[in-house]
Amino acid sequence: MNAATLFGLCAAVIIGLGLFGLMVNAHPLRKILAFNVIGSGVFLLFGAIAHRGAAAGVDGDPVPQALLITGIVVAFSATALAVALLLRLFEATGCVTLSNETPTPSQVQSGEG
Repeated sequence: MNAATLFGLCAAVIIGLGLFGLMVNAHPLRKILAFNVIGSGVFLLFGAIAHRGAAAGVDGDPVPQALLITGIVVAFSATALAVALLLRLFEATGCVTLSNETPTPSQVQSGEG
């Protein structure tokens, strides 16, 4: 078992843990964190695949490295946006979950619900 295979297996385990966390946890912040864990596993898997190609004798390609760095920046930005929306939801409703009931027009005008 070489290093690329080991990193690939670790990435698969990380992705599995993230999927488990995404399905089991009902709290939105935990879902955001689980989604980030999935993204980290994908980044690790992509890096292992890129390293495996470079180890096979092919010259090191800078494109996978650039894609990884870009993906990390985009994931960070999406996480910041999701957390900001979650904070805004908490400020507006006092709760971080959405209710199943549709508010009536009187509740919307009075700021309830």
